[in-house]
Amino acid sequence: MSPWTSIVERLQLVPDERARHALLRRLSRPTKGPVKPRVLAFANAHAFNLAFEHPSFAQALRAADVLLRDGSGLALLLRRCGRAPGLNMNGTDFIAQVLRACDGLPVAVLGTREPYLTQGLQRMQQELVPGSTVWGINGFAPIDVYLQLLRERRPAVVLLAMGMPRQEEIAQVLRAQLQHRCLLICGGAIVDFLAGRTRRAPMFFQRLGLEWVWRLAQEPARLFRRYVVGNPLFLWRVMKMPRMTSSH
Repeated sequence: MSPWTSIVERLQLVPDERARHALLRRLSRPTKGPVKPRVLAFANAHAFNLAFEHPSFAQALRAADVLLRDGSGLALLLRRCGRAPGLNMNGTDFIAQVLRACDGLPVAVLGTREPYLTQGLQRMQQELVPGSTVWGINGFAPIDVYLQLLRERRPAVVLLAMGMPRQEEIAQVLRAQLQHRCLLICGGAIVDFLAGRTRRAPMFFQRLGLEWVWRLAQEPARLFRRYVVGNPLFLWRVMKMPRMTSSH
């Protein structure tokens, strides 16, 4: 059995806009359930390649409270598994929507480096959560530093912008050890996008599912292995999987 199978089963697929709005409401204004952190994470082709190679990361994805499909590669994988892929829940876009829905709640950002952290926080405050108190710390501190700050300040939203697999694994540590209700968001490069360190692809590329081509052109050295090696490897692994008839 593929190590991906259990992660595919954990994906929460969003069939239409009505379901997307309902998910936004549940994430931004939780009123029921136990008083504990929840983790929002995203799975794309790169995540599945990492999960194939790193069991601890695969476990972190499976443990997320809400795990969403991000990208056209996952649509192919889901069809291979006999599941309708639903909406593409692009992480950068949907996280911005979640943050807007959380406006007024205190927000902590753990991730990226200066000066991009400060620049990203400023733009986040101005454009996404103008009614919130926002603070941040770089994404390379020891986990004990994060735990101490979060226990003291008790933010309602914690955006982890450290990249895979670090952010997903740290999210699970925070989920296990924090004792207040908050939403832990695995945010990838969103703070770098907000800071202007990395530019989003034009909408033309996004609509064709080719945003990865744009990002590769922007950062060829850093992203060569992820896309030039990783994308064909992902497709090869998908094609090796037996077709399944879904029970969903």
